[in-house]
Amino acid sequence: MSSAVTSRSGYAAAPELADVLPPIKQRGRAATFIRRNPTIVAGGTLLLIMILIGILAPYLGTVDPTALAPAKRLREPSATYWFGTDMLGRDVYSRVIYGARISLIVGFAVAIAASAVGTFIGLVSGFVRAFDAILMRVMDGLMSIPSILLAIALMALTRASVQNVVIAISIAEFPRVSRLIRGVVLSLREQPFVEAAVASGTRVPMIIIKHILPNTLAPLLVNATFICASAMITEAALSFIGAGTPPIIPSWGNIMAEGRALWQVKPYIVFFPAVFLCVTVLSVNLLGDGLRDALDPRLAKRL
Repeated sequence: MSSAVTSRSGYAAAPELADVLPPIKQRGRAATFIRRNPTIVAGGTLLLIMILIGILAPYLGTVDPTALAPAKRLREPSATYWFGTDMLGRDVYSRVIYGARISLIVGFAVAIAASAVGTFIGLVSGFVRAFDAILMRVMDGLMSIPSILLAIALMALTRASVQNVVIAISIAEFPRVSRLIRGVVLSLREQPFVEAAVASGTRVPMIIIKHILPNTLAPLLVNATFICASAMITEAALSFIGAGTPPIIPSWGNIMAEGRALWQVKPYIVFFPAVFLCVTVLSVNLLGDGLRDALDPRLAKRL
C-alpha cells in the first residue's frame, strides 16, 4: 500500500519537476549571458531605454516642443518645467525628449545605408580584381576628406532636412565600410571552401552570396554600431553649426546651438541635450564593444 502511494506520489511529482526545470534553466542561461557579456547588457539596456523614450515621447509628460510662450522664457528647472524653458519659452524637457527621435533615426538610418552600400562595394572590390583598383581609389579619395567636412559640403548643396542629413553622413561613412569588407573578403577568398566552390564551377555571384557574405556579417555588425554612434555625433555637430536639420525640428544639436549664447547664465539649455547625447552614444559604443568581444574568437573568453 505504502509502496503504491509512494509510486503514485513519485509519478505525480515528475510533471511538477519537469515544469520547474525549464524556468530554472532559462534563468541560469540568462545569468550566464549577463556575467559573460556585461557590456552588451549595459549598452543594450541603455539603448533600449533611449528607444522607448523616443517612441513614448508623447506620453512622458511632454507638451508641443515647438509651442512658443515668450512670457515664460528662460524659466529655471522646476517642478513645472523639469528642464526649464529656452529663450522663446519652449519647454526644454519636451524638446530634449522629442530630440531623441531625430538622433536615433539618423543613427540607425546611416548605419543601415552606409553598411549596405559599403558592403556591396567591398564585396565586388575584394572578389573581382578588375574593379578593385578603380573602386578603391575612389574610396581612398572620399576617405581623404574628413567626414564632417564632406557632410557639410554635401549639405551646402541641398536644403536642410533629416533625409538629406542621412544621405550626406552615409556618403561620408560608407567608404570606411567598403575598406573593412574588402579586407575581410581578401582573407576569405583564399580559404579552401571558396577554392572548392570555384573548382566546382559555382558562379561568382553565388560564391559571394553563399560563402563570402555570411562570413562578413560579424565585423559588419560591430562596425555598424560605431557608425551609428558617429552619425549621431555628426548630426548634432551639423545642427549645431546650422548645417543639419531645420531649426524648427527639435534635435539635440539645434537645442545646444540655440542655447550656446546663454551658456554662462542659463547652462541647463545646453546641459540636458548634451547629457542625453552622451548617454546615447555611450550605449551604442558599449553595445559595439560587447558584440566585438562576443563575436571575435580571438577575444572570446571561452572556446
